[in-house]
Amino acid sequence: MTTTETTTDTLRRILDYSSRADPYPLYAELRETPVARQRDGSYVVSTYREIAGLLHDPHLSSDIRNLARPMPAFEERTPSFIHLDPPEHDRLRRLAMRHFGPPHTPDLVAGLEPDLATTVDGLIDDLAGKEVVDIVDDLAYPFPVAVICHLLGVPREDEPRFHLWVNDIIDAAGYDPQTDPVEKLENGKQATKDLRQYLAGLLEQRHGKPGEDLLTRMANDDGPDGRMTDEQIVATANLLLIAGHETTVNLITNGMLTLLRHPDVLHRLREDPDLVVPLVEELLRYEPPVHIIPWRAAYSDIAVADTVIPKGAQVMLMLASGSRDPGRFHHPERFDPDRRDNQHLGFGSGIHNCFGSPLARRETQIALTELVRRLDRPQLVTDPPPYRRSPILRGPIHLEVAQGGG
Repeated sequence: MTTTETTTDTLRRILDYSSRADPYPLYAELRETPVARQRDGSYVVSTYREIAGLLHDPHLSSDIRNLARPMPAFEERTPSFIHLDPPEHDRLRRLAMRHFGPPHTPDLVAGLEPDLATTVDGLIDDLAGKEVVDIVDDLAYPFPVAVICHLLGVPREDEPRFHLWVNDIIDAAGYDPQTDPVEKLENGKQATKDLRQYLAGLLEQRHGKPGEDLLTRMANDDGPDGRMTDEQIVATANLLLIAGHETTVNLITNGMLTLLRHPDVLHRLREDPDLVVPLVEELLRYEPPVHIIPWRAAYSDIAVADTVIPKGAQVMLMLASGSRDPGRFHHPERFDPDRRDNQHLGFGSGIHNCFGSPLARRETQIALTELVRRLDRPQLVTDPPPYRRSPILRGPIHLEVAQGGG
């Protein structure tokens, strides 16, 4: 086999659902060729130094229009800012950040903490007396959904509607025309259309009216960068609604799974709640919620390691592989909350570093601390648990935990 054939086969196995529970040995195989050309002409980058460099390289584009070979897409004609490049990316991100964090709203996350704690306490109260709980259904999903709905101004009772749309959108994000039925892509397109129409309806009600939710603020904001168009607000709200809960669901669930597999660390956290801060950073390295950035486009020829990626080529960044690169991290396969110099790729890096990472971190810190404190001698029911289909947003679809174990 040629190197291209070998790495293409390794990538295929990583993307296959049979590897979802443990893709890490395959990432190690992939790292043997840090920058690997695939049969279709795309490039996979799997080592920390090369990924980190590209995430900061202005010659790597997030705009699908810069791909030489068109790829299936279901994004509406107005993309969110994560699918744009500077200067438009920077302007739209600044407009959104005015209402989501520093410097204009520096106390947003801190101000939410009492409500976050109350929500988690209420969800865990409901687990009392249950012999088996599902960490996903009982806490990791409803908690961040409630938070992002509150922030955006989306009615919580509409969750069953957008839950189905979000699932189809995420499923279609990993669409492979070589192996997947076209219905997978079509369902993603329709779900994107339906979700944006829904958000546009909510936005229409916000113009000219006072309110503290993000939709209302964006609809009526006249800052130094101007105002977003309605289409741009809908695209931003679409991004925040999906990313605002999906990554956190995975982070909380992966975190609880990891703690149950490491009972010594679980015991430490119960005895020392302050451990949760470095622990969550190690989770972001060891079992991150986002494993892959499925595509970027080369603006021009880019020299990476010993390879030249040609202009227009699709580039896939294997974030989870980079965060377990032994060339960057000491004993990378070890879960170590005492790890120092933990510059992981769990939330990406560069100008597209995760917009909501401060909130996701705090939600996870609170959820894990309270779960460990209040669950009664938790034990895994099934290991490995069943996983979601997506290789991009990787996490268990259910995580059953028995209480009252020995």
